[in-house]
Amino acid sequence: IALMAIGEPEADDRSSEASRRKAIRLTAAMHTAVGTMSQALYSRDRVPADPGLSIAADLLFMVRGEPAPPAAVRALDVALVLHADHELNASTFAARVTAATLSDMHSAVASALAALKGPLHGGANRMVLEMLDEIGSVNNVDRWLHQALAERRRIMGFGHRVYKTGDPRALILKDLAGQLVAGGSSNHYEIAVKLDGLVSERTGLLSNVDFYSAPTYELLGIPREMFTCLFAVSRIAGWTAHIMEQYENNRLIRPRAEYVGPGPREWLPIEDRR
Repeated sequence: IALMAIGEPEADDRSSEASRRKAIRLTAAMHTAVGTMSQALYSRDRVPADPGLSIAADLLFMVRGEPAPPAAVRALDVALVLHADHELNASTFAARVTAATLSDMHSAVASALAALKGPLHGGANRMVLEMLDEIGSVNNVDRWLHQALAERRRIMGFGHRVYKTGDPRALILKDLAGQLVAGGSSNHYEIAVKLDGLVSERTGLLSNVDFYSAPTYELLGIPREMFTCLFAVSRIAGWTAHIMEQYENNRLIRPRAEYVGPGPREWLPIEDRR
């Protein structure tokens, strides 16, 4: 994304019209970059982007190496919409802070990507999958949860800073993952459903969007190493919308800080210090 800025003819044009054109180009570039990265990482045959496909269909085609069935395309499309924007989360705030300095849109998106890299923001669903790996089987869920609670371990994919009565996106993704299983079997999905019920029953915590996005992406054939990148494919829409809004009514974002350190102390000349 940063490299794209070098060849961007409208990089320094912050007008609404130019910003919209750049947002469209960035949205198209993001899934193409992720699809190409996946091919390089897993030594797959090069499948170029197809401008005739939707973003969801094209990304799955590039990642899987073959056209995806309509049910899979719809599932990814819904997941992308669900992740497209979510008020002032960490990456969106980072984008707006950068845009508020009147830096270019590509730099603002690069700031957002840097914030997204952190496991507490963009990497949570991969950690959910690692947790499901650790549990291993449906029969082990009860024992694993009992031990995890006793050890006061953090259970990934539960609770939310905003949603206190449940994340509605999680319910949609749970249903989507169930449709993708479609009469077959998925060990991770079955573990997730049982764990979801037990955690809610024993702690009152409800699953969030990261919890069911993990088995959903796995069922779509997307490698877990690409989960955070996939987040960027969806969130580019929200990031660029926020950046454009910031440009249109800009004010430098400069939070104040309250000092809470030691109080006034006596100053000694350096030659008198020991």
